[in-house]
Amino acid sequence: MAFPDDVLTAEEEVVLHLHPHAKAAVRPILVLALALVATIVAWVMLPTNDGGQIGVAVVAATALFFALSRGVRPLLIWRCTHYVFTDERILLQNGVIARERRDLPLARINDHAMSQSPLERLLGCGTLTVDSIGDRVAVLAAVPHVQHVQSILYELIDADRVLHADDEEDEQQEPDRRRFRLRRS
Repeated sequence: MAFPDDVLTAEEEVVLHLHPHAKAAVRPILVLALALVATIVAWVMLPTNDGGQIGVAVVAATALFFALSRGVRPLLIWRCTHYVFTDERILLQNGVIARERRDLPLARINDHAMSQSPLERLLGCGTLTVDSIGDRVAVLAAVPHVQHVQSILYELIDADRVLHADDEEDEQQEPDRRRFRLRRS
């Protein structure tokens, strides 16, 4: 599912658009394969008389339940989770039917930390924790190329602070000029 561009402002540009790392899809795919194998084995191994057909139906129903709950559902959640980094904010969106979106403006980010387990280092992913003003923490799990993403996030925050520092200087200069004009007249 693509990320909708209508949630972005007119001047906002997407720098990174990520989904969680593909490692999140490994377990659901294995569950789907195991459910299929269990159904095929039950169909081949159980006798075709009345009792065997009931056994195949029970195994198939159980396999279908696990395939949907532990296979398809996590795959849909993985595919519908978006980590979008723009030049103004971080957008976190998840949800298949009901959607949840969280915006973190770059100007409000205090700290960001990256962590990786040994397995995540081998796979090239990790967890990025973003701390913002007001004791709000966003945890982005299974971020692919997390070291690169953290570097880009640092550059985005730095560029945003430089941009807003110029805006603040302009705003501070204008009131000073007004006071000067009032004093002169």
